[in-house]
Order: sequence, then C-alpha cells, then structure tokens
Amino acid sequence: MSLARVLAVVLLLISRPLQAAAIEKLHQFLETTRTVRADFAQTVISRNGRQTQTASGVMMFSRPGKFRWQLERPYRQLLVGDGEKVWIHDPDLRQVTVRKVGAALGGTPAALLAGDGTIERSFTLRESGESDGLEWLEATPKVADSGFEKVRIGFAGNDLKAMELFDSLGQMTALVFSRLERNPRLAPSLFSFTPPPGTDLISD
Repeated sequence: MSLARVLAVVLLLISRPLQAAAIEKLHQFLETTRTVRADFAQTVISRNGRQTQTASGVMMFSRPGKFRWQLERPYRQLLVGDGEKVWIHDPDLRQVTVRKVGAALGGTPAALLAGDGTIERSFTLRESGESDGLEWLEATPKVADSGFEKVRIGFAGNDLKAMELFDSLGQMTALVFSRLERNPRLAPSLFSFTPPPGTDLISD
C-alpha cells in the first residue's frame, strides 16, 4: 500500500464522526483537537499473513486542511499538504511530485480534510468491539473504487492508538501511534514546501 494511500486514510481522523462508544471517543478527540503530532510505526501484512514491510516516522496535522507525513525509516519520504496542493518528496530519487488536493486524494478519506463534510457521506461507521486492549470502530467506504475494503481505528481510553487499513488486494497496513501530542504549537512552515534545488518536479 502506498504512503499516499496510508496518509489518505489517516486523514479520516480530521473529519467529523458519528456517535457511540468508540465512535464517540473519536468525536471527542476531534472536538478538542486542532493540531496533532505523533510518532508512528507502520507494518504491512500480505494476504497470506506475512509481514512484508515495516516503516516509521512522524505525522502532523493542523485543521483544517494541512498535514505533514514524514517517513524516516527505512527510507525517507515526505508528504506535505498545504491546503491546496500535496507535495511528495523522494529525496533519494531527487524527485518532487505535486498535485492538487482533489486530484491527489480523490474520493479517499483525505478528501474530508479540506472541508466540513461528514464522514457518513463517504463511510458507514460501526462499533467493532474490544481487542488487543483497545476499543475499535470500523469505517467502510460507500464507493466501490476507493481502494480500501475497510479501516479500523483503535482507542485506549480517550487516546488514539492504532489504525488498521485493509485494501482491496487483501493487504493490511497497521499503524501504531506513540508520543501523541494534542494541540501542540506547530510552525506554519511545517505545512509548506519548496522543492530543493536540483530535484525533478512532476505535476499534473
């Protein structure tokens, strides 16, 4: 699963949820949170249960419409959303891809980031019970070509702890969050991007 798709689903957390146990925790989290910073560990598991990839990095959000998803290991990659465009920087390739928010994220959950639309327009939400010490909710996309079968979001108490993304190929991407800060002061420069000299710029 591409980093852009993972980011798109993570941005589901920026929109408005419905209410009920775990869903209500998400609602409360969003009602009291304008900015977020967290470390993440990412594991990709194939259809046959094999672990195929691990990665880690830092994510940041500033509502509405801005985000920074910074992959640090095993290789570097940076995605920055400034509210109008999404910049994808691959320093090892010396390449920057820039797209309009709508074109880059389309009908994915990330599209909910830019406006005040409600999740239920694009997803069916339901409680998913308790497992691994977390309370889970499940979001199923209403459109068939979203690229995802479902997304699970886990809370420990009122703290966001995990997400599980299931794609249409049977692959699961697990995200575990740590050192999550709610409403930290985040410099505006974190949500802007200027291509470094000597990089190739690719745009739609």
